Amino acid sequence: MDEYDVIIIGSGPAGLTAGIYAGRQGLKTLILEKQLAGGAGLMVPNMENYPGFELVSGKVLIDYTKKQALKYAKINEMEEVKKLEIISDHEIKVSSQKAEYKAKSVILCTGTTHRKLNAPGEKEFLGRGVFYCAVCDGPLFMGKRILIVGGGNTAIQGALYLDTIGSYTAVAHRRDELRAEKYLQEKLKEKDIAMFWDSVIDEIKGDMFVKSVVLLNKKTNEKNEYPIDGIFIAVGDIPSNGIAKDIRLETDKNGYIITDKSQKTSIQGIYSAGDVTGGVNQWVVACGEGAVAALSAYDDLMRIS
Repeated sequence: MDEYDVIIIGSGPAGLTAGIYAGRQGLKTLILEKQLAGGAGLMVPNMENYPGFELVSGKVLIDYTKKQALKYAKINEMEEVKKLEIISDHEIKVSSQKAEYKAKSVILCTGTTHRKLNAPGEKEFLGRGVFYCAVCDGPLFMGKRILIVGGGNTAIQGALYLDTIGSYTAVAHRRDELRAEKYLQEKLKEKDIAMFWDSVIDEIKGDMFVKSVVLLNKKTNEKNEYPIDGIFIAVGDIPSNGIAKDIRLETDKNGYIITDKSQKTSIQGIYSAGDVTGGVNQWVVACGEGAVAALSAYDDLMRIS
């Protein structure tokens, strides 16, 4: 069984930054990622608020950060952690589908998953017109009619991206104003993108693929059916906290992992950073939390050594 000072679960901005900081402190560090390094960060089309870059994509930032992290940590992609076992303080067994490891510290950077609407037809047409990532699957719909559902940054970024690749794009939002950052709202106003305010999906219809959507206006209670080729749902996220729950880590009422200002959790030797801890879901915040978690783990290990 391979042993590490720190095992980081998840390789988004928080996980990769934690790997850089842990490795630079001389800790033997392993990053385990169930998919490709970068996680959901790979799907961010463009950012204008990351320090040092006026405009940069998530993939570019991940590529830079991964390259740097590999100097200080080992990264195992496509390796999903299935179980944590707390042997004692700062002695944790980490089991994946490929191997078992022993760690003195674990940093959970597991991020979030897409929230679903649970609308009629959503599950039935998943992958056949219903999607959750505009950047991933948008190119399938060049020249097609697309509806984006949501009013936050992810929804509006997706709408702008789909518009640039030639899709006929509309946005449905359950409120009468957007939550997205102002600069995104301004960009949206510059585009020929239709808005359905105060509207929710009542039903998604089709045969083999999505053919139409029924929207319910919450203010007028009117229902209208519109022909559509694809729907991208971006209505928020839920924390990926399965591992945390299994070891009875303390979470808030929404399932986000509770940490102190040092990113320590309710269990000695377990730390957490990034979107799975709730709060402000911003790239730069996740990086900061990842750095703090790694430095906290280092300080604690120095105290007990």
